Amino acid sequence: MDRVIEKKKWSSKKLVTIGGVFALVALLAGSYYFTQGASRLNVDPARITISEITKGVFQENIPVNGIVLPVTTIYLDATEGGRVEEKYVEDGAMMTKGQPILRLSNTDLELSLSNQETQVFNVLTQMQISKNNADQNTITRLNQMAEVDNALKEAERLYRVNERLFNQKAIGKQEYQSSKNLYEYQVRRKALTVDILNKDSVSNRQQLSQMQQSFERMQNALQLMRKKVGDLIVRAPVDGQLTSLDAEIGQSKNKGERLGQLDVMSGYKVRVDIDEHYISRIFTGLRGTFTFAGKEYALVIKKIYTQVTGGRFQVDMEFEKDVPQGIRRGQTLQIRLALSDEKQAILLPKGGFYQQTGGNWVYKLNGAGTMAYKVNVQLGMQSPDTYEVLEGLQPGDKVITSSYENFGDNQELILK
Repeated sequence: MDRVIEKKKWSSKKLVTIGGVFALVALLAGSYYFTQGASRLNVDPARITISEITKGVFQENIPVNGIVLPVTTIYLDATEGGRVEEKYVEDGAMMTKGQPILRLSNTDLELSLSNQETQVFNVLTQMQISKNNADQNTITRLNQMAEVDNALKEAERLYRVNERLFNQKAIGKQEYQSSKNLYEYQVRRKALTVDILNKDSVSNRQQLSQMQQSFERMQNALQLMRKKVGDLIVRAPVDGQLTSLDAEIGQSKNKGERLGQLDVMSGYKVRVDIDEHYISRIFTGLRGTFTFAGKEYALVIKKIYTQVTGGRFQVDMEFEKDVPQGIRRGQTLQIRLALSDEKQAILLPKGGFYQQTGGNWVYKLNGAGTMAYKVNVQLGMQSPDTYEVLEGLQPGDKVITSSYENFGDNQELILK
């Protein structure tokens, strides 16, 4: 008798087929993962630098170099050109005000002085001659005046006598009229003589005044010429130290040429070079610090030179309180110039990673420290040692801060 045989649901052939399908799917998934998923690179932890993100006090500052200079420097220029004849001191000497430094010679200037002195002497001589002539002319006029006065008195006396006699019919009209005419003539003559004398007096005074003014002008010109000749001896304008003296005996110096400089030793300042990138953020009053002989000192910006040369501009900083003992002119200081106030911030230590990422992303470690993966970050201000983290990291996170040059474009790093 035939009987129905149940068909098995999971035959060996079917199981093999299903297993083959799963294996194929797994193979395809694995292939996709390893070819299309996140790229990985094995990295030796001993060859990288791992830093922890912290939170603390942050102040943006930049490192700059400054050169120590005297607070006041006076430049010595040749007021008059000439040949260096004699040097009284050498470079580096301590000078007192008025002390001679060197002597120049200028024959043209000295000849001009001699000619000016001769002209002044000639004017003085001519002035004396004119004064003598004026005095003589005045004496002559006064003598004439005396004669006129005497003649007028005599004519008046004779006229008065003849007038009485004529009234008494003692003399004729002709004699009387003659004495009257003579008297009137002497009156007019005296008036004319007085007028001439007054005009001569005014003319003499004007002439002498003009000559005196001319003489004074020439005297002033002579004094200026003597000063110019005196400037051939270059003297220290103030007390200080002579530096950068550039003059040798026999050397010719042009008018206005730099001879050296005098440093007033009342204090020091620091001339600092800063990248033009920061020019809009630099203003007077900003502070900086530096370390000298194991002690920290503070500086403050007092003057800004806005002219940019070679991509840099300069500022003058002065010591805020104490000046370091033993500091010297020309010494270079490494200064930390603060661009912001202190504040609390999340801090990322500086490292070589910035060269490849520009601060846009970093490799952050997982909790176990076995793998690092890319995360986007946003960095703010910086100090010489740290960056301010604005987004992407939290205190306690660990990131790779050494160079990423050998990591290529891998998304993940396997640390083993």
